[in-house]
Amino acid sequence: MPLFQQAIFHTTVADLRDLPTDSQCEVAFAGRSNSGKSSAINTLANHSRLAFVSKTPGRTQHLNYFRLDPGKYFVDLPGYGFAKAPEAIRSQWEGLLAPYLRHREALCGLVLIMDSRHPLTELDLQMLGWFAPTGKPIHVLLSKADKLTRQEQALAFREVQTALTAIGSNCTLQLFSSLKKSGVMEAETILGAWLGLAITPKAPPPTGLSTEKTARVKKRSAIGWGARSAERAGGRH
Repeated sequence: MPLFQQAIFHTTVADLRDLPTDSQCEVAFAGRSNSGKSSAINTLANHSRLAFVSKTPGRTQHLNYFRLDPGKYFVDLPGYGFAKAPEAIRSQWEGLLAPYLRHREALCGLVLIMDSRHPLTELDLQMLGWFAPTGKPIHVLLSKADKLTRQEQALAFREVQTALTAIGSNCTLQLFSSLKKSGVMEAETILGAWLGLAITPKAPPPTGLSTEKTARVKKRSAIGWGARSAERAGGRH
């Protein structure tokens, strides 16, 4: 069973004063609008509509909390970089995002979603700049990797890896595809460790013993055995 399959919607926060007080550990998901952030959360939770996937980028304007376990949450942050968003909304996003990323004690790591076809935008770098000074880990998902050839995937990976190396040693990186569900186990391993959630080992494959025929000792009937013995004895006279 996927590690985060028990995820359920918990609350929406529009003001930092309303952040859950029971939170012990949170993993935040950030990304440019239309980067595939909501799809990535849905894929990790094995739920088609846990995080709302909108065709209108920038629709998410608050912090959306999804409960994984008591005191442990995924946090879907507002998508950033939508040019048509009113200035007041963009200011609200920045008023939520920067303080949350810099000062939230329960926040144990940031998952930054980048479209693998267009990584390291100016706003991606700004997000990294906001968060890197905290010293907390950053894991980059290069989303929509299925839309690239293997050579293009390798080029995008190296480009982002070079940039992350310059930022610090606390950054990890992987390719990810919500459509193909590739990269899920790798992400589970990293995020599960951040949250202190153990991955349940897969059950061993069936041995086939239940379908094997059990060897049975053939029992001869007493009458049959006695008759044959009598015949043998009679033959000796």
